[in-house]
Amino acid sequence: MMTYIYLIIEFFKIGLFSVGGGLATLPWLFDLAEKDYGWFTSSQLADMIAISESTPGPMGVNMATYAGYNAGGIFGGIISTLSLALPGIVIIIIIYGFLEKFSDNKYVKGVFYALHPAVGALITLACIQVYKSSFLASEGFGIKPLHFAVFAVIFAVKLIFGKKIHPIAVIAAGAVIGAVISL
Repeated sequence: MMTYIYLIIEFFKIGLFSVGGGLATLPWLFDLAEKDYGWFTSSQLADMIAISESTPGPMGVNMATYAGYNAGGIFGGIISTLSLALPGIVIIIIIYGFLEKFSDNKYVKGVFYALHPAVGALITLACIQVYKSSFLASEGFGIKPLHFAVFAVIFAVKLIFGKKIHPIAVIAAGAVIGAVISL
């Protein structure tokens, strides 16, 4: 029973503070992996990220469902998912009422403008943690110059061409490069 209560508390907290979607949940999930719950390790989290990115649906929801299932079976997966989604649903309902009245207010616009760098920082932190977990983990293969160079080139191409590259092409290229590198 306590496992379910902890699942509700932890995923409600993640849902409440992870403004910006699935990638913004990663810093909290890495923190959760370090806690003593035993639901998943940092290494398993890296695998969860890979699976969540390659399956349909929001990454944060997929990861909450997986972690909840690991901790408490089907019911654990359900309550983790609902706990993650509930804060966002409640907040959106509340905000909608206010935004409708104050949508032209310069302070409201300023708050939303100020959230952009915060979300960017959360996503950057998530990228750094995934990088550390994937390349620098003691059980991993360590960083190799070729791996770094390949991923740097992919990142630079995506930055330069932006939305001109279809996401499926990026995923396919990443899969091929990952398979070749791991040989």
